[in-house]
Amino acid sequence: MFESYGPPDVLHLTDLPDPVPGPGEVLVRVHAAGVQPFDVAVRQGRMPWVEASFPQQIGQEYAGVVEALGEGVTGLTIGAPVLGSTMLNGAAELLTAPAGNVVAKPAELDFPTAAALVAAAQTASGALAELAVSAGDVLLIHAGAGSVGTVAAQLAGVPVIGTASPRNHDHLRSLGMVPVEYGPDLVANVRATGLRPTVALDAAGGEAIAQSVALGIAPERIGTIVDDKAAAEHGAAVVRAGRSPQRLAAVVARAAAGGIRMRVRPFPLDRIAEAHAEVESRHSRGKVVLMISE
Repeated sequence: MFESYGPPDVLHLTDLPDPVPGPGEVLVRVHAAGVQPFDVAVRQGRMPWVEASFPQQIGQEYAGVVEALGEGVTGLTIGAPVLGSTMLNGAAELLTAPAGNVVAKPAELDFPTAAALVAAAQTASGALAELAVSAGDVLLIHAGAGSVGTVAAQLAGVPVIGTASPRNHDHLRSLGMVPVEYGPDLVANVRATGLRPTVALDAAGGEAIAQSVALGIAPERIGTIVDDKAAAEHGAAVVRAGRSPQRLAAVVARAAAGGIRMRVRPFPLDRIAEAHAEVESRHSRGKVVLMISE
């Protein structure tokens, strides 16, 4: 929890009464919870449309097992492994969630990997759909080593150029991307690959949209998940398709079959401040995940 906006060390562990599922809800015992840039922004007070109620919990994605069923819930059983999205209560031992938002966890995925896929799967699949990525395209992903870039590159089905620091280039290659170094020389670096990008997904911000335009990508085929201001300036799209248990289930099924890989960096729950600092650094490879229950 946190009791004021601020740096990662405002976060601390607190004992709370066990939540009780209401009608149409399930109680989940959380095994792993993802940490995403949204959590960082909420904790910093940079999300004016998300009003904290101090003391405030945090966390948007989880994987665990069903502990109890609320009135009227069907199709789920106690002990069933599940994952899903939540709102400001994911980093906890127990949480309640609407039963309709819960997705079954395949046995082939462990809990940390399942939690790591929740937000990235929905964001990446929605962005690719909104940008209408299809055969014949070459996709440029800004921040290719992050969780959204990781999933988008594996879902796209087209040649992908991924931007990252040099230390992450081998990782990008392992995911099928052509790596380029970000920074002031990005445009020249992309051109040096011999590939001509036709569509871009920005998960980095900064100069990413301007650089995509400089590469000749039509503004309407540039989508950002992080930089609304630059999108408005250049006529690019803000691609936030919203949460969808159906899209999440589809990506999870593909991951269970070996078609999507995600690198997980685990932190115990009592090191949540360190986990937030890692995400805040914007240099993470894959996904930071909090380990909560065995």
